[in-house]
Amino acid sequence: MEEKFKSADKPETEEGKQYHIDLKPGDLAPYVLTPGDPGRVDRILKTWDEGKILSFHREYKSATGKFKGVDISALSTGIGGPSLAIAVEEAARIGVHTFIRVGTTGSIQKEISLGDIVIINGSVRLDGTSHQYVRVEYPAIASFEVTMALIEACEELGYKYHVGIGASTDSFYSGQGRPGLNNYLPSFAKEIFNDLQMANVMNFEMECATLFTITSIYKLRAGALCVVIANRVTNEFQYIGEEKAITVANYAVKILNEWDKIKRKKGKNFFYPGLIK
Repeated sequence: MEEKFKSADKPETEEGKQYHIDLKPGDLAPYVLTPGDPGRVDRILKTWDEGKILSFHREYKSATGKFKGVDISALSTGIGGPSLAIAVEEAARIGVHTFIRVGTTGSIQKEISLGDIVIINGSVRLDGTSHQYVRVEYPAIASFEVTMALIEACEELGYKYHVGIGASTDSFYSGQGRPGLNNYLPSFAKEIFNDLQMANVMNFEMECATLFTITSIYKLRAGALCVVIANRVTNEFQYIGEEKAITVANYAVKILNEWDKIKRKKGKNFFYPGLIK
């Protein structure tokens, strides 16, 4: 990428192309799915009515297209808060207002089974990136509109789902109570699993705390759903259900687009059920 950027403080070209995601205004739809895995962008693209790959720079692979007539895009964020924060910062600067994380996760509640969908409406901030933005007491919460759209999509599709609090960590191993090399596991790491489980936290993942915190600060919308591929109580692990998570996210965008049109028509800033009576 041999391009000239405006400055070290503002790493974008004169046309607004962003340094990391390699995209400019107009490239992405206002509604963007944000998987961590770049490979998932290809699999998302295949579920749309039409679309194309836009760019692949570092961990940021992007695509745009249409689903059920609605403009939709996808942008991978890599693993964890630091790389996700860059994706959100730069995507927002080129016009994105709604982000839906499409991920995988490990359940810490026995009744949340492999293949179930978890819709995360708030996150325990065990990450580091969100703390670079605001003090620790600031809550990491999802947009209620995006959360409702994800719930409605699951209901329409008939998928089993759970709604609640998740926990975001910066470590897949000790940070989530898994032994490291040579069974290294400090005492505080041993306690985290049981403490969160007792507090009815649903799952561990690595991005939502950052996503929810940043989008709340910037008055953007974000939500998250993950398919359960591990249950830490039963010690099961199987990569299944990714296609369900993608389908739910696609339908949630369609629903949000419909609600946004209703809000504009009726001059409202927020959606509520009475608007569709």
